[in-house]
Amino acid sequence: MTNKDKELLEEEETITDEYDDFELLERLESLQEDMEDLGVSTLKEVIQKIKDLHRKLDEK
Repeated sequence: MTNKDKELLEEEETITDEYDDFELLERLESLQEDMEDLGVSTLKEVIQKIKDLHRKLDEK
């Protein structure tokens, strides 16, 4: 592998890492909005809401 090939590979990895970071940021911001809409602020509250809804649906 030539130095040019190594440079291109490193550049490609950097672009991929940046894309992954932007994708993660988008997912986290979306999660934040969903949690705010649902009125929860912790994962524990999300889990409890899920359990409550399962229980409610099972009772029907």
